[in-house]
Amino acid sequence: NTGNGVSFHILSNPEFLAEGTAIQDLHNPDRVLIGGENPEAVQALVDVYASWVPPERILTTNLWSSELSKLTANAFLAQRVSSINAISELCERTGANVDEVARAIGTDSRIGPKFLKASVGFGGSCFQKDILNLVYIARTYGLHEVAHYWEQVITMNDHQKRRFADNIVQTMYNTVSGKKIAFLGWAFKKDTNDTRESAAIYVADALLNEEANIVVYDPKVSAQQVYADLDYLGSRSPEENRRLVSVVNDPYQATRQAHAIAVLTEWDEFKTYDWNSIRENMMKPPFVFDGRKLLAANRLADMGFQYYAIGE
Repeated sequence: NTGNGVSFHILSNPEFLAEGTAIQDLHNPDRVLIGGENPEAVQALVDVYASWVPPERILTTNLWSSELSKLTANAFLAQRVSSINAISELCERTGANVDEVARAIGTDSRIGPKFLKASVGFGGSCFQKDILNLVYIARTYGLHEVAHYWEQVITMNDHQKRRFADNIVQTMYNTVSGKKIAFLGWAFKKDTNDTRESAAIYVADALLNEEANIVVYDPKVSAQQVYADLDYLGSRSPEENRRLVSVVNDPYQATRQAHAIAVLTEWDEFKTYDWNSIRENMMKPPFVFDGRKLLAANRLADMGFQYYAIGE
């Protein structure tokens, strides 16, 4: 009660929108979740959503269930990514192909095919933050095994990014010093200019520590943002970041005279490039490190690239 005769209740109504598909997600949600302790207040919000969401998709819970459901949904999605990424490393050692493994397990109706794409790792503003939130809450209650279990999802993700960078260095004869590496993509996923926690930032950081020269092309991310992301890490001075990294508006310019290309975001346009022309203008042998398993169908290996994809 506010003291002037107005009483109110707190409801929890977490959002489940994904970047790049937010409007569709609003129009046609998998579910709407409303948590609260007062039935009338909960019903008032249910009535708002009922004007366009089918009633069976509107879930009502208590306050804590609603809050934890949001964190748990993102934790489970991130866990699937880290799970398939863990298997990708095993695939590389054993001769399995992670795409074949993912397809085989994804046809199991209990597992399903979504979020089983091996990659350089997940980014974005939600997954890591929400898992750390879950870890914090678990620790607050003294649930250390629970906290440790979920923390491992992030540990695995960090490992995958580091491993991708290490593989670039090792494959290129153990040195990238002074070599030009073209980054295709800087955003954490396609169809967004959001770079928060993007894998590209951490892969770049590792390569810059080895004195690589990086040229970035992303169709939606500005040069200002790329430098801000690197400066924020504090690994080196802003001047040093600008000396070693350049950002261009043309993918063919980015890849010209490059020793290697690293694909960090799964932009559809990358698949449509004239890869023969790109190969001709690169240093030899031309390396491509596909962090999103995007270009395999372009048969880059047959074109004469040294092509490396995660989990193969």
